[in-house]
Amino acid sequence: MKSIAFRLFFLATLTITGTGALANNWPAGPVSIVVPFDAGSTPDFTARLIGERLAARLHQPFVVENKSGAAGNIGTNVVAKADADGQTIGVSIAGALGVNALLFRNMPYDVARDIELVTVAVSQPSVLVVGSKLATTDTKQLAALMKANSKLSFASIGAGSISHLAMAALVAKTGGDAVHVPYRGSGAAVTAVLSGDVDMALLPAAAVMPHVKAGKLRALAVASPARSPSLPDIPTLAESGLPNIKGDAWIGFIVPAKTPASIVNALHENLVQILAEPAVQSRLRTQYMDPVGNSQADFGKLLQADLARWKQVVEQNNIKLN
Repeated sequence: MKSIAFRLFFLATLTITGTGALANNWPAGPVSIVVPFDAGSTPDFTARLIGERLAARLHQPFVVENKSGAAGNIGTNVVAKADADGQTIGVSIAGALGVNALLFRNMPYDVARDIELVTVAVSQPSVLVVGSKLATTDTKQLAALMKANSKLSFASIGAGSISHLAMAALVAKTGGDAVHVPYRGSGAAVTAVLSGDVDMALLPAAAVMPHVKAGKLRALAVASPARSPSLPDIPTLAESGLPNIKGDAWIGFIVPAKTPASIVNALHENLVQILAEPAVQSRLRTQYMDPVGNSQADFGKLLQADLARWKQVVEQNNIKLN
């Protein structure tokens, strides 16, 4: 009996020690952080900032690899298909982790099967802006104008993007109409509003706020449940009578499915601690980003809520990318 008890104790101890050893030995070498968008994008900025701190804390290089294309699907698929050994991690967004499954007939990965969510690192408010062509100074005036003028137009950073879906939801909520004009990226979309080619847009704060501060665009509202700590003086759409329109641009860390729990937990712990560092938060604020660092469970709940919200918008507007 004692022999059996000892063996059970030994096996339990070995299991615990082995699990701990995985975390203690991670990372075993350079770690790739796959970014599904180009260098200079907001996900790229986030990955490089946090990668620097991970490298300093864990004494291994964390190397950003940009794998852009297909609305984030290409880079996210690289993570999904990577070895589950902790040496490949990634960042991704609501589109590639949820919305794209509604837009593309053939997805190269299944998020539930192939990817494990670690934490949402940051969230950036989307700002409703208008150009100089429109005399509107608040969202209520813009809503009235959309009802009266069917020739208004809005820019997005691509068909099926959050900037498209959130704006489509906003237009529908006003009971008015506006023409969608997609562009390749936030820079081109902002230029279109500045030039007067389109009337308005709902775009990430980092893309529009320099022009708002320069007096070239007017910021009417943020598409967030509450006022953003980064932009406390800009009201929410809900304050303007347009509730339940959420367009925050969040960026989360992911790993391949079946990555050992000890490695996932170690990565999560380090990410949360990094996001709490004042120096990191200060650099995030330069891009109008707010740190999050939530639990894996809360990340999953956020993704499911986003998916349910955008599914309705996609179906109502019959949006498909292939």
